[in-house]
Amino acid sequence: MSLGLGIFLVVVGAILVYALNISVDWIDLDFVGYIFMGAGAVIIVLGIVLLTRKRTSVSTTRSAVVDGEQVTKEKRSIDDV
Repeated sequence: MSLGLGIFLVVVGAILVYALNISVDWIDLDFVGYIFMGAGAVIIVLGIVLLTRKRTSVSTTRSAVVDGEQVTKEKRSIDDV
């Protein structure tokens, strides 16, 4: 979702900067376009960083003696940390 939002902001910003020749007295559309493109680039980078995080593996080991024999059970799970 963050990659899609970042790409959308970059595209809208590029349209505001390069495609529109509208002059509005109360706002500078070129500046708003550059802000959108910068925010989109930051969101894309953050999205890529979050996607490439390493997952950590958590394992739990339990030992017990059942009928004179030692039984060991191991449970593994992968968590996003």
